[in-house]
Amino acid sequence: MRSDRDKAIALAGVFQAADLAAQIAHRGMAESEAMEASIHSLFQIDAASVVAVYGGAAGVAHGLKTLSQQLAGITGRKIETTRYVISLLHLERKLKSDRAMQSLIGGRIEENQPRLLHYPLLHANILAGLAAIYTDSISNLKPRIMVQGNPMHLQNQDNIDKIRALLLAGIRSAMLWRQCGGGRFSILFGRKRLLATTRELLDEIGQTALPGQTR
Repeated sequence: MRSDRDKAIALAGVFQAADLAAQIAHRGMAESEAMEASIHSLFQIDAASVVAVYGGAAGVAHGLKTLSQQLAGITGRKIETTRYVISLLHLERKLKSDRAMQSLIGGRIEENQPRLLHYPLLHANILAGLAAIYTDSISNLKPRIMVQGNPMHLQNQDNIDKIRALLLAGIRSAMLWRQCGGGRFSILFGRKRLLATTRELLDEIGQTALPGQTR
C-alpha cells in the first residue's frame, strides 16, 4: 500500500492527461510542460518512485490543480474532464484482466523508446507512435472514450495523435493509481483526505490554490 501522497499524485496524473486531451479537442493546444510530464510517464516502466514517473510533483501541477478543483466542488468544475477520468479508470480495470493487451502495450512502448534519442517528447513522430499504440489496444475496449470538441481541431491528425497519446498516458496513471491502492471507494469515502493531500502538494511546489478554495 502506497502513501496518500502517492495516491494523490497518481490520480492527478489521470486528471492531467484527461484535461489536456479536452483542451486540445476544444482549443487545438494545451500546456506543453504538463504534456511533456504526461508523455514522459509512459516511458517510466521501472521508476524508483511514484513521483519520479512524472519527473517530480511539479510534473503533475496541472493535474493537482484540476483534481483539487473537482474534489472541492467549486464553481467551474470540469465535468467533461471528470467524465474522461471515469472512463479511463474503468478501461484500466478492463486492461488489468487482459494480459495479451498489457504485453502488446508494453512491447510497443519499448519499441518506441529509442526514438527519444532522436526526437523530443512532444515531437510528432513520438506522439504518432504512442497514438498508434492506443488505437491498437485501448480503443478496442468498450465503451470507447468519445472525445468531444471543436470539429476543426478534431479533424487535424496531429491533434488526434496528441489526444490519443494523452489518453494512453491517462491509462498509465490509472494503473499507477490502482497499484497505489486507489479505487472508487478511495474517492467516495476519502475525498477530504485526498483533497487535503492535494493541497499540501500544491503548496510544496509553490502553486497557488484555485479561486474559490479555502484553507
